[in-house]
Amino acid sequence: MDLVSVPPGSSGVDPADPPTGEPIVVVGPGTDPVAVVEPIRPLLAIENAAEPFDGTRARPGLARVARLLVVLADGVAVAGAMILAYAMLPSLYLDADSVASAAYQRVGLLSLPLWLAVFRHYRLYNARHVTERRDEVGRVVHAVGMSALITALVAYFLDQPVERSWYLMLFGVGVVAMLLERELVRFGFSVLRRRGHCLRSVAIAGTGAEALAMARTFTERPQLGYSVVGLVGERDQVIPELAGQYPVFDPRSKMVEELRTAGATGVVVATTDVDAETSNRLIRSLTDAGIHVEMSSSLLDIDATRLSVRPLGGFAMLYVEPVKRDGWRPVAKRAFDLVLSSVALMVTLPVLVVAAAAIKLTSPGPVLYRQERVGYRGRRFRMLKFRSMYVNSDSLLQQIADEVPAGPVVKIRRDPRVTPVGRVLRRFSIDELPQLINVVRGDMSLVGPRPEQPSEVALWTPQLFDRLRVRPGVTGVWQVNGRSAARNTKDRWDLYYVDNWSVWRDLTILAKTVPAVICSKGAY
Repeated sequence: MDLVSVPPGSSGVDPADPPTGEPIVVVGPGTDPVAVVEPIRPLLAIENAAEPFDGTRARPGLARVARLLVVLADGVAVAGAMILAYAMLPSLYLDADSVASAAYQRVGLLSLPLWLAVFRHYRLYNARHVTERRDEVGRVVHAVGMSALITALVAYFLDQPVERSWYLMLFGVGVVAMLLERELVRFGFSVLRRRGHCLRSVAIAGTGAEALAMARTFTERPQLGYSVVGLVGERDQVIPELAGQYPVFDPRSKMVEELRTAGATGVVVATTDVDAETSNRLIRSLTDAGIHVEMSSSLLDIDATRLSVRPLGGFAMLYVEPVKRDGWRPVAKRAFDLVLSSVALMVTLPVLVVAAAAIKLTSPGPVLYRQERVGYRGRRFRMLKFRSMYVNSDSLLQQIADEVPAGPVVKIRRDPRVTPVGRVLRRFSIDELPQLINVVRGDMSLVGPRPEQPSEVALWTPQLFDRLRVRPGVTGVWQVNGRSAARNTKDRWDLYYVDNWSVWRDLTILAKTVPAVICSKGAY
């Protein structure tokens, strides 16, 4: 979900220490690219106002400890970068006297607190500025660069004999060290939040479908850091799916006091559930009370990086950056596909040979399976895969007729049509490797929507044909978010990719493909 922040006078919300005095209000539609289908956890009886309504007890002490640990981790990463950069100096063949450790120790110790102050200035300890990995990377690079410059100034004013090359190495090593350390921090917070810790209690302003989608997203994705404790709206307007799930706070009564009593550290407004007049009045009263307000846009599949806010005639306007698919971009994408797929074929050649031999020796039939798929602009092609099923798979399918889902594509767990070797190939996606040949031919791209069979395309709605505006891919947004386990959200993911394509997004998806394959999530 894309949130547009409307902060009050305070400096922001700490990622590890949610504010305990004032509630946060998040207002807006839940427009995550994935529609969560699992039901919301039932509301537990309220026995203690300090206990969130989803049953997870708030532990501000743990949040404060977590915040302190983040600061300490940053300090350790910076100190390690300084030491490593110093250790690299002899490799430049400098005079031994020029790398005397005393000067570097003195400058490092004095400048280390300044690094942490710079990190705070760049909002690296504020949740809304580092939620997205791309935002955090940019802030880390700028903060480390500024900190390295300040370190040079400290050495200059103290008249310390420090080599200039140390600052350059400190910048490079510092960026790498900080990014690695922040990934560990991000993983740690994800684990804590999945266990119900360090969650920011919020209420959702809205009582309709948008509020329902948002509540489900926050509940099923605790790594986002939100715990829903109630709804803001009129009780008679609550949709049946939300009725009885959460307490409702009427904005016409003592809403702020009720939110504080409920233990909320935040509230959330759904823009499609709340009219403009009510929304403006609600936001004004909340921000006047010192409450943080976040509003989601009403755009379903538009990535947040394409949105910018600017004033226009008294209105806060959202500008949507157009997707650029012309010029150098398709040429760069095609060149990237050719180079990387060719290299991947050479690197995985031993795996390809072993897989082919295992298939041939363990079951009769061809090594490769060729299937007609619909590709770029509706052109049909033969997609290659390692054969993972028995040749008589159609007859085996009759044995499990009751388990077969409706539709042109049959994909079930523990499929008896799959050979023992095929199960291993599918689990680690080795059966997909021959598609690199399709990429070299130009039928497919490394990243893109999955190519569908003609029988599936015949059932598409008009909107789904937008998927054919780009080449189908070996991997994509859907694959790195659960593959077969996320099949009910496949169309939304594919359209999201087409609407928000960029070279950087392709690189991000490729980077996420490796852990997705290793974890084998949704692969069967």
